[in-house]
Amino acid sequence: MNDKTQKIVIIGNGIAGITCARNIRKRDENSEILVISGETEFFFSRTALMYIYMGHMKYEHTKPYEDWFWEKNNIKLKQAWVERLDYGNKTLHLDSGNKIIYDTLILATGSVPNKFNWSGQDLKGVQGLYSKQDLDTMEMNTAGINRAVVVGGGLIGIEMAEMLASRKIPVTFLVREKNFWDNVLPIDEARLINKHILEHHIDLRLGTELKEIEGDESGLVKSVVTDKGETISCQFVGLTVGVSPNIKFLQDSALETKRGVLVDRFFKTNIENVYAIGDCAEFHEPPASDRKNIEQVWYTGRMHGETLAYNLTAENPVAYQPGMWFNSAKFFDIEYQTYGLVPNEDKEGISSFYWESETGKNCLRLVFEEKSQRLLGANSLGWRLRHEFFEKAIEKEWTLEKVLKNLHKADFSTEFFEKFYKKVFKKYENETGKKIALEKQSFFHRLIGSRA
Repeated sequence: MNDKTQKIVIIGNGIAGITCARNIRKRDENSEILVISGETEFFFSRTALMYIYMGHMKYEHTKPYEDWFWEKNNIKLKQAWVERLDYGNKTLHLDSGNKIIYDTLILATGSVPNKFNWSGQDLKGVQGLYSKQDLDTMEMNTAGINRAVVVGGGLIGIEMAEMLASRKIPVTFLVREKNFWDNVLPIDEARLINKHILEHHIDLRLGTELKEIEGDESGLVKSVVTDKGETISCQFVGLTVGVSPNIKFLQDSALETKRGVLVDRFFKTNIENVYAIGDCAEFHEPPASDRKNIEQVWYTGRMHGETLAYNLTAENPVAYQPGMWFNSAKFFDIEYQTYGLVPNEDKEGISSFYWESETGKNCLRLVFEEKSQRLLGANSLGWRLRHEFFEKAIEKEWTLEKVLKNLHKADFSTEFFEKFYKKVFKKYENETGKKIALEKQSFFHRLIGSRA
């Protein structure tokens, strides 16, 4: 436990900043902790924004902690925007004109939606989706409209398309790539999602880019023009072409930045007692050979917060260890999970085994090293599998056949769901001529398997 009393100020109340605040408090009862955010007063689950719009949740349902939690844990909250930082005097200048002094400063300022200088991108009815303010703006911008256009074929894009479709608003979805998210997904998975998007009555335009956005005399969006020369009439344009670190107000100062705030493996910036975590942090070097300098994912933000909190309260700090890469998402009603290394294109020395159900709603890809046959990664769509299974299999360097023999243990589905692993075995046996014999199961797995 840290006996030093200091004032720790965190800018940003997303998953990284709040995780850091909570974990500092667990180890340090004395220091003052202040979290500043202009977005909202209280921490909420950003991934749940779409469900508020769709009517599945209310804003208060997205707050993981009751409002009294913060006072009880002696974590102070302030809703304000920081306009300028004076590192020499350790002072924050707020939009209200007030100043805040800090001893330790943690930057957890998140991301902002990308814009690429399209003509008309600042018209009313054109926006991204990241913050609570973006959601409120989308509510106003989509009221009573006849058609929407979503630009960008990533996770936020398909979420926005689903949101609009839930309100019976016709959606045209412009995707620059030849298949949905094929800069991440292998071609089979990308095509599976193509079909699923079309089945949900989304006007999917693959290989199509936005050229410009046109407005009317009052400054409202009225149409978009594609690189194919087509004009599509619409009253709303969602720009979902990725996000960038939210560091504009931090630039042009002594703080070293590139795309994000540059940090080492301990989240230290070039300025003493100033740290950066979460979406806004950019490592000088990737923290592992298979990781990126910037990783804007919920769980990495949580790990950043946990690691920095430990380092600020422990005698022996530790370098950030990201572990196995994983991510999850939903494409309408198809769940997606990925673990470890799953290249979107063929790579020398790496192979994969792919199975897809007859319905085209479920699939599994197991990626392995050709020479050793050891598992490198896995994708699953429409089939919920256990994270700990793949973490163990990749860490212990299981071979492809060992993974298959134990695949029933990874199945997370309840007893009344179809057991896809049996069909996976059948395809593998047909392709290789090798019979798969299940390894010993626990009583629980034998019981579930017997009812499948």
